[in-house]
Amino acid sequence: MSTKLGILVISHGSREAEWVGLVDRAVTAAASAAELTGVPVYSSFLEIVEGRLIQDGVDALEALGVTELFVLPLFVSSGSTHVDEIGQAFGFPRAYQLEGDLGTFRTASATTVHMGLPIDDDPDIAELLLSNIAELSDQPSEESLLLVAHGSKEAGFHGRWRQGLTSLAARMQDLGGFRRAEIAMLLPNQAGCVLKAMQRREPEAAVIVVPIFLSTGYFTNHVIPNRLTGLTYRYNGLAMLPHPAIERWMQRQMIAWTRGAGGREQ
Repeated sequence: MSTKLGILVISHGSREAEWVGLVDRAVTAAASAAELTGVPVYSSFLEIVEGRLIQDGVDALEALGVTELFVLPLFVSSGSTHVDEIGQAFGFPRAYQLEGDLGTFRTASATTVHMGLPIDDDPDIAELLLSNIAELSDQPSEESLLLVAHGSKEAGFHGRWRQGLTSLAARMQDLGGFRRAEIAMLLPNQAGCVLKAMQRREPEAAVIVVPIFLSTGYFTNHVIPNRLTGLTYRYNGLAMLPHPAIERWMQRQMIAWTRGAGGREQ
């Protein structure tokens, strides 16, 4: 039986139309590669965006005859419990003891599902984040970075977040020539304590806070500043989108899979 390839990009979703638009535009740009001509790509969301949820995407692609489905999780970290829950709902084993609550997605008996990987410490993303903070940096050798991400308190997932963030921080420190690079998560509540410790240790070093979020919104505009109230730091709140590095990251995974080089198979 002949096979037909299809790609389902999954991101979290938001009530903000601009957030959804940023994701959709990035997915459209990634799917425009000549190597992906004829491969249908659907941008879906974990929650909130009615009519564009994951099952809607599966149904739409299968209606086009797709039998080989590549699921690309557009999430910051493999430590996200959402990524593992999505995998479970597609029939993949859970990574740790946390059991997802998404149920089971319906797929045709002829459909094979392949899972891609989230962003983690991709080199292009390190350069993207450095470009975001370029306006805040005067003398990198006298400045420190504090990467702040959502994080997780769940056993195992916290370690995945820490591993990816630590590697990303090291990349940024090396590429940018910064004095130091530290990481902190909002869950558990670490940002304020880590920043205070950095300033006690090296009071002369300016600290640039780097949000590790896909798009600006509640966490970048409100939660991070609130957690750092009363402390001195440099911050512009810029997130990963919009930036062509996200499009390139997606495109690389999509093309690698169509060539038979990527993804976990169901």
